[in-house]
Amino acid sequence: MTGASSGIGRAVALKLAKDGFDIVVHAGSNRAAAQQVVEEITALGQKAIAMVCDFAESAGFESFVQACWDWQGEVTSWCNIAGVDVLTGDAAGWSFETKLDAVLQIDVVATLLLSRSVGKKMMGAFSRDQKVRSIINVGWDQAAQGMAGDSGEMFASSKGAVMAMSKSLAQSMAPAVRVNCIAPGWIQTKWGQQASETWQRQAAADALCNRWGQPEDVAAVASFLVSQDAEFINGQIMNVNGGFRYTR
Repeated sequence: MTGASSGIGRAVALKLAKDGFDIVVHAGSNRAAAQQVVEEITALGQKAIAMVCDFAESAGFESFVQACWDWQGEVTSWCNIAGVDVLTGDAAGWSFETKLDAVLQIDVVATLLLSRSVGKKMMGAFSRDQKVRSIINVGWDQAAQGMAGDSGEMFASSKGAVMAMSKSLAQSMAPAVRVNCIAPGWIQTKWGQQASETWQRQAAADALCNRWGQPEDVAAVASFLVSQDAEFINGQIMNVNGGFRYTR
């Protein structure tokens, strides 16, 4: 699972571990954070391993995927959760162009190339045992309608691409691999935790449920999508946003 050392990725990793999965905990650079999640998973009785790979460098994708397969000899479900944070920390001060380059590389290029590499291995396994595997990607609930401002333009471009590619990947890999995409709304990860009072109110007001989403809300949907209960769900975009309120 990529991007599993914090935020939504961590929540998904822990939920799937509770469901009985052994987990590869990927981090872009923070091995200590990934190892902490590994320890939480092993405390739940499942196996886990921390792996670090910087997806800003496309050359490392194939070797990373192979390392995941080598660990247990098989991967049945793959979650592309990794995304670059350009809203907090030093990255918040980058130019729009620099932010856009980073977001497109991590969120779009890495997601597509990893999915293709993973899908190829999964389709090969399907030819032997006819067991359907699954891939989950992460989009954004407002990508289709748009949102004003730098962030809206940047994330509509990147996450809209992820949502579109997920539908195409589902077509390419069926019936061996189900590919679905979760489109979160306002989820209270690192940026949400330090957002201004104005944004705190806006995020809650945008949802018909009148609250921020939590990483665990996304994890619950991911758990369903990789399960046998979702075996007839493929090529879908699943909004997790509390019901978007169209009032702006």
